Amino acid sequence: MIKTVAIQGAQGSFHHIVSQEFFNNPVDVIECMTFDRVVDALITKECDAAIMALENSIAGSIIPNYALIDKYDLHIVGEHYLDIQHNLMALPNQNISDIKEVYSHPMALLQCKEFFKLHPHIKLVEDKDTAEVAQRIQEKHLKGIGAIASVTAAEIFELDILAHSIQTIKHNETRFVIVKRTNSEVPELEINKASIKFEANHKRGSLATILNVMSDCKLNLTKIQSLPIVETPWKYAFFVDVTFETYDSFKKAKSVIDIMGEEFKVLGEYKNAKL
Repeated sequence: MIKTVAIQGAQGSFHHIVSQEFFNNPVDVIECMTFDRVVDALITKECDAAIMALENSIAGSIIPNYALIDKYDLHIVGEHYLDIQHNLMALPNQNISDIKEVYSHPMALLQCKEFFKLHPHIKLVEDKDTAEVAQRIQEKHLKGIGAIASVTAAEIFELDILAHSIQTIKHNETRFVIVKRTNSEVPELEINKASIKFEANHKRGSLATILNVMSDCKLNLTKIQSLPIVETPWKYAFFVDVTFETYDSFKKAKSVIDIMGEEFKVLGEYKNAKL
């Protein structure tokens, strides 16, 4: 049973909300300000699992997190989609005209840039975490400073929400994965999604051939992300998510891709959360 989970951010962060929604039993969280620290907590056994955001429906893939999972041979054992609603908040008894600066995670600022075009007097400043800024505003009683964070963060740190759902696209969803040090404990009968990584050689059509294998084995490609291989200029690794009806279909594809692709690796086998 998972009892302790490492998250990026403070209480009230979106990673914290995922830790509350995903697990059947309550879990303790280790708050980390960076994903490197999250992974360190996992590999040094400070926690049983970690939660990492992988992609957002507005801002796209969080590529460094793919690299971390690959580098440290971590295993994805589950996924969770969270509706991300960004809210502008500050200490009570203020309005938007009183706010001079807003601090938040770069991803949150990017997702809300159209809102702040309507308020050019506000200076936007990148910070490490959405909820941690809310916490800092409360602890240091920072007037004239705003945070972009969840409703949960506003409740925890007793801030007033000055504007609700300020993200540019109202349907804003982030996919999080739950990672562990060892391979998935999900029974084969329940596995219907997998994340894999491979490299394709420079022969014409090599990537297309591998993708055709997936199609022939009745796998549905839901995500493909390339990542440059630093040690080998102009060569790329491909991170791919696939869904399937039966695990046997995936096993068949694995055996073929292992032969055709280079540096083939299964990053995780788990339940598809987007059914």
